[in-house]
Amino acid sequence: MTDRLAGHRWPELADSDATLVVPVGSVEQHGPHLPLSTDTAIAAAIADRLPGVVAPPVAFGASGEHEGFAGTVSIGTEALRSVLVEMGRSGCRWASRICFVNGHGGNASAVSDAVRLLRFEGRDASWLPCAVPGADAHAGRTETALMLYLDPESVRIDLAEAGNTEPIAALLPRLRAGGMAAVTDNGVLGDPAGATAAEGEEIFERMVALANDGFARWEPDESGRLR
Repeated sequence: MTDRLAGHRWPELADSDATLVVPVGSVEQHGPHLPLSTDTAIAAAIADRLPGVVAPPVAFGASGEHEGFAGTVSIGTEALRSVLVEMGRSGCRWASRICFVNGHGGNASAVSDAVRLLRFEGRDASWLPCAVPGADAHAGRTETALMLYLDPESVRIDLAEAGNTEPIAALLPRLRAGGMAAVTDNGVLGDPAGATAAEGEEIFERMVALANDGFARWEPDESGRLR
């Protein structure tokens, strides 16, 4: 059973050596078929499978590249970095260490910068990505399968359609210059066709295994990432 921070009373955490686990997501478009909360839902689900006290998710992230699509709400890299730094400083007054579980690639700079500062200040901070080798870029088969497994009622599979299927490396110059709207008309990078809940479960369990392996070793690299 997940140990949720919000359900505790303060004396239960006094003199604690707990690890505080903080899911970090986004509110951003995920094509015509997936909810705006996709990244947050995935990060929260991974965090729930780690051996720590799980905080409520940080639901707003750095999603400026998606602002060409309605529904996206971004607080930007600097604001997110500041939020995570202050969470780390505060949480580590009672928790022995803190781990941010990042569900959105656009958050990576803010998360890693925050963790590096926290570590410089003497706090035992780290972060983990919600990632597996071979995943596609955005709102394609990987995320569609994951959401079909984690929250099938949130998926409008009847609206799923392919987006830009070019390799992400080829898209990066245009994406960085003009955001997602410059490289995809529907907000999808990849093709969700063929995604199933069974595939999503397999992907999710691989993510959980990788996260738990890194968590168990607790050997942050120069960016604070657990590998």
